[in-house]
Amino acid sequence: MEGSAQGPAAIRDVLERGPQGRLAAALAAVHPADIARLLDELPLEHQVQIIRLLSPDRAGEVLSEVSDQTLLDLVRALGAGEVSRILERMPPDHAAEVVEELSEEEARAVLGLMGGARSAEVRELLEHPEGTAGRLMSPGGVTVPDRATAAQAIEQIRKSARQERGVEVYVVDDAQRVVGVVPLRRLLLAEPGTPVRTLQEPLLAAVRPETDGEAVARLVARYDLLAIPVVDADGRLLGTISVEDVLDVLDQEASEDIFRLAGSDVEELERRPPARIALMRLPWILATVAIELGAGAVIHAYDATLSRVILLASFMPVIQAISGNTGLQSVAMVVRGLATGHVRLERWWEPLRRQLETTAIIGAVCGTLVGLVGALWHGTAAFGLVVGVSMFLSVNLSGLAGTGIPMLSKRLGFDPAMTAGPFETALQDLIGVAIFLSLATLLLHRLG
Repeated sequence: MEGSAQGPAAIRDVLERGPQGRLAAALAAVHPADIARLLDELPLEHQVQIIRLLSPDRAGEVLSEVSDQTLLDLVRALGAGEVSRILERMPPDHAAEVVEELSEEEARAVLGLMGGARSAEVRELLEHPEGTAGRLMSPGGVTVPDRATAAQAIEQIRKSARQERGVEVYVVDDAQRVVGVVPLRRLLLAEPGTPVRTLQEPLLAAVRPETDGEAVARLVARYDLLAIPVVDADGRLLGTISVEDVLDVLDQEASEDIFRLAGSDVEELERRPPARIALMRLPWILATVAIELGAGAVIHAYDATLSRVILLASFMPVIQAISGNTGLQSVAMVVRGLATGHVRLERWWEPLRRQLETTAIIGAVCGTLVGLVGALWHGTAAFGLVVGVSMFLSVNLSGLAGTGIPMLSKRLGFDPAMTAGPFETALQDLIGVAIFLSLATLLLHRLG
C-alpha cells in the first residue's frame, strides 16, 4: 500500500481554507515523508510556514526527505540560526547532506551556530569523498568489551545508543578492535549474568571509510544486514551504516545510471535550467551526429553498389535497427552488472563470452528470417545470403561493442553509463551499414 494521501490533503485544505490554528494538528498526524512530498509541491512561503510549526526533530526528518531544490530554498529562507537548530537534531550523515548543498559561506555560518560536538561530527563526515562509506556512516556506535555481561551490554545501549538510529551492539577486544556482533534478540532473552562472548556472532562484514557506497550496498544485500560497521585500518569502530542509508544509495545509483545513459544527471528533474541541460547533453548528441555522418559516408562510398541493386537500401534500416537494439541490450546488462557486482573487470571474459553466446543465437534467428525474406524478395539465394550473413555479423559485433565499451570505460576510470549510452545506437548503425554494404559489394563483384 502506498503512502496515504489523506494527511497531505488535510494540510492543503487547512492552508487554503481552514483556520491556521488547525495546521499544527494536521501536521502532527502526517508522516514526515508525506510532509516532504507535499513541500515539494507548495510555494516557498507555505514551505517555511510548515517547517516553522514543526519541532526541530520532526523538521529534521522532513528535511531529510525533500528534494535538493526544496531543501536549498528552505535553508536559505529560514536563516542560519533556524537551520542550525534543526541540523543539531538530525542524524549527522543527514545533516552533512544538507550542509553539502550550501555554499561555502552558508555552510560555515550554519556549522558555526551548531553545537560543538555535532558540528565536529558533520565536519568530519564532509571530509570523506561523496559516495563513500565515510560519508554515509553515522559516527560512533554501541560497543561492549568481550568480558561484559548481558546486563552490562544493555546498560551500555541505554547510555550510548543514538535515538535517531537503530542499534547494533558490537563486541570489541582489549585493543578496541571489533571482533563480533550481538543480536539484540539474543541479548534481551539472555540471563543478566551471561557473558557477551557466548552471545556474539562472527562479524560477517565491515568496511573502511573509503569503501565505495555501491560496494557497501552489495555487502549489506549479500549478508542481509541491518547495519554494517565502518572501521579504521586497525579494526576500531568509526561508525555504522544502516540499511535505510543503503537503500538511498541503491536508489540514487540506479537513477544516476539511467540519467547518464541519456547524457544527463538526476538534477535535471529538479533544478538545472534548460540551457545547462542542453550543454550537458550536447557532447553526446554531437558525438552521435559524427558517428551517423560516418555511416552516411560509408553509404556514399558504396553508391555504385546501391545503384546496381536498389533493393539493398530497403534492408539497411532493418540491419541498423536490429544491431542497434542488440547493442543497447548488451550495454544495459553490463552497466547494471558493473553496478551490482555481477560483472567483475578481473573476469572480463565471462560477460563477454555470455553476451556473444546470446547474440549468436539472436543473430542466427534474425539472420535466417531476414535472409529468407531477401531471397524471396530479390528472387536469388545469393542476395538472401548477403542479407542474412550481414545481419548475423552485425548483431554479434554490436553485442561485442555493447559489452566491451562499458567495461573498457570502467577500467579507464570513466562512468560506463556516461560513456556507453548516448551514442551506442549510432555506433551499431555504423557497424551494420559497413558490414552489409561490404558483403553486398563482394557478392556483386563475384557475380560480375
